[in-house]
Amino acid sequence: MVAAQVVRAHVVVGGFPPGAPAGHDMDYARLRLLGLMSEHSHARATVASDYDRLGTWLQGASLLVSYAAGPFPAGLDLDALDAWLDAGGRWLALHGTSGGKAAPVDGNRRVRTMVKMAHHRTLGGFFLNHPPLRRFEVIVHQDGPLTAGVSPRFETEDELYLVELTDPEHTQVLLTTELDADPSPAGFGFVYDEDTSAGPDGRTRVLGYRRDVGAGAVTYLALGHCHGPSSNSQPFVDASVTADGTTPLVFRGSWETEDFVRLLRNALAWGLEPRG
Repeated sequence: MVAAQVVRAHVVVGGFPPGAPAGHDMDYARLRLLGLMSEHSHARATVASDYDRLGTWLQGASLLVSYAAGPFPAGLDLDALDAWLDAGGRWLALHGTSGGKAAPVDGNRRVRTMVKMAHHRTLGGFFLNHPPLRRFEVIVHQDGPLTAGVSPRFETEDELYLVELTDPEHTQVLLTTELDADPSPAGFGFVYDEDTSAGPDGRTRVLGYRRDVGAGAVTYLALGHCHGPSSNSQPFVDASVTADGTTPLVFRGSWETEDFVRLLRNALAWGLEPRG
């Protein structure tokens, strides 16, 4: 009997500063991702909390999976990621991966704005802000392996990310939602000069996409907020989640939605399929 070809994924799940949850239940997300990955008998994983020495971990890996709230690849780590993608690697980037560094505005640390950096070019998306946790509809585009078996439309409760596409001409949109304007109240989240996340119609927001990078590719899914009692940083939520705006102590959102889990399964299969 010929042994199956073993493929490896490197999984980055963590917040900033190192060891901090940064408002997310990192342990829950990490365990869910590893559990889904374990469904592939030919796959194994290495795990880290940030992108430090990324080039070492990407050697021989077929897939990079990231669920980050703060950490981002830069310098030699980003160079290694770019080279790995160009050579055929695949990156499944989730949720806060489109963020990174937040800077105070006019020296006021209570008012912050996201800073567009080099890794956003590689990823193909840049996070601006999200309104309070809310219920919204996700519209599925593209009939292919990444969306196979996913409902054409589904509802979820999550952070509705406002994400600017940095390379729209070479991006295949997978998921969108509709939002006329950012409903964030004053003092909530991050500030920005222009809402560059809205489509030409002013209301379509991209929540998932795929783009080729050299011989490799990136798939990004903006869904996936989760928190527990010790990691919650949501001051309040939209009335579509709880009528009185009280933040649930434990929130799993899209992770408990069949269609999101199907998207994750599809994306992991896409990244773990034997190649070459």
